[in-house]
Parts: sequence; C-alpha cells; structure tokens
Amino acid sequence: MQQLTPQGQQIVEDIALRHGFSQDAVIHMLVAVLNGNGGMAQFSHPEFGGSGQWMQGGMLMLGDMFNASLKGRVDALCDELSNLLANQPGLLQSGSFQSQSQGGGSFQNQTSGGFRGESDLFVPDPADHWWPQELGAPSATGSQNNVKYAYFANAQRLAVNTGGDVWVYDTLDHRIGGFAQQQGIGGSISFGSQYGTVDLGRLPVVSRNGQPLEVPLPPVYATDRSTQSRSAPAPGASEGDIFAAIERLGDLRAKGILTDEEFNAKKAELLARL
Repeated sequence: MQQLTPQGQQIVEDIALRHGFSQDAVIHMLVAVLNGNGGMAQFSHPEFGGSGQWMQGGMLMLGDMFNASLKGRVDALCDELSNLLANQPGLLQSGSFQSQSQGGGSFQNQTSGGFRGESDLFVPDPADHWWPQELGAPSATGSQNNVKYAYFANAQRLAVNTGGDVWVYDTLDHRIGGFAQQQGIGGSISFGSQYGTVDLGRLPVVSRNGQPLEVPLPPVYATDRSTQSRSAPAPGASEGDIFAAIERLGDLRAKGILTDEEFNAKKAELLARL
C-alpha cells in the first residue's frame, strides 16, 4: 500500500475532518481513485456502505443504494480526491494515442506521452528509482510500454530504461518535454524539445548500465556543432575504437532506438574512417 508523506498525512487529516469520514476511509478511497487513474474508483469500506463504484461525471453506485445523503458525501469526497491527484505530478498516467501508416500500407501504433515530476503526496518507492544515483532527483519522469525515462534538466542528462538496460544520454542544450515511441520493425524513440521532434539516437551516449562509454556514439544531430567533437571518434581513431562504436550502434538498433537507415548511415561513415 502507498505510504503517505508527512504532508500527505496532513492533507488526509484535513479532508477527513471536512467530509466527516475517518482517515482510514479517506486513505482507502484515495488509493482507489489513484488506481482508477483519477477518473474512477472501485472500493469496499463500511463507511461507504460496503462495496461500490464511482466514476467522474456523476456515476456512483453504493451498497447502501437508497442512502442519498451518503451518496452525496462519497461523491464529493471522490471529486476532491480526483482533483488532488490531478494536481500531484507523477501519479496519473497521461498521453495521447494515434495510428500512423508505414511503408507497405501496414499500420503501426505510435504512442506519445509527457514527462511527470515527483509527487509530494506519497513516499517514493525506492524500486522506482532505477537511474544512476549520482544523477540525483529527476526533473521529470515518464514511461510508455516497456520503456522508462528520467530527465535531469540541470545535469543535462536523460536516462532511458529499455528492457532492464539503463542508457544515459547527454541532452546537450535540449529542453525535453516529452517522448514518442514508435513500435514495430525499424521503429525508434524520439523526444520533443524546443527544436521540435528529434530521434533519441542522435544524442551522445554517456553510459550504459553505469559503465561509461569510452567511445560515445556519434549523433547525426547537434544544435551546437562544437559538441560533435566529443560525440564521435576523432579522425584517425583506432580500428578497435571504430568497431566498438559500430557494435554500440548495433545495440541501439536492436533496442529500437535507432532505425535501420540511421544505423547503416552511421556504420558507413565510421567504416570510411578505416
């Protein structure tokens, strides 16, 4: 069960006093509304007439179905808890869904979502902090499907967890506000910044699973051309360095971070330096 912060406990106490329910009942409903992503709740508590269901917009079913007074109180409580959760960053899932046509007439799903900051209502679960500890607290976090994101604006770093592998990227001068994950063969991950939509594979890679990369991957994109010198093997780099960079590019392609076209283009560029 979610553990409340001291501030969260104070909020619950205030709500319980105003609505005439016990703190236990309010916490029970708070978690139910949270599990319903802020828009619905399935609950079972004696103070609410036993089992029931609430849905934002006016739908409410109680075990004590003829108790109009209780219905009004429960509905008011759920509405307030829903608004409370909506104003707590990091608790409710958000995003849009659209379908996009790809080559050959097939359809693949592309889902986009924004980043969410840390909530101060519940104590964070240590298991959710999968990024390198030295990065500190993220400015925002997000997730979609099997990919998790943590953005560290001050440190100019973006951590991405794909299938248990944690990649850390240098965000250069991007101010990241969201991401999009295109699924399917040749799919890729992109992010939105003040420069528009950019493929994730175009950022320099700093580390993988906590291990610094000796030869950062060469991005196709850089807002400041001077940054390219630190994100690609220098002219005359050793054969081993170039092959290591190609191998890491292959890892990114396998995870869907680079498309086949991006991989082949960068591979050809690196092989030309031999």
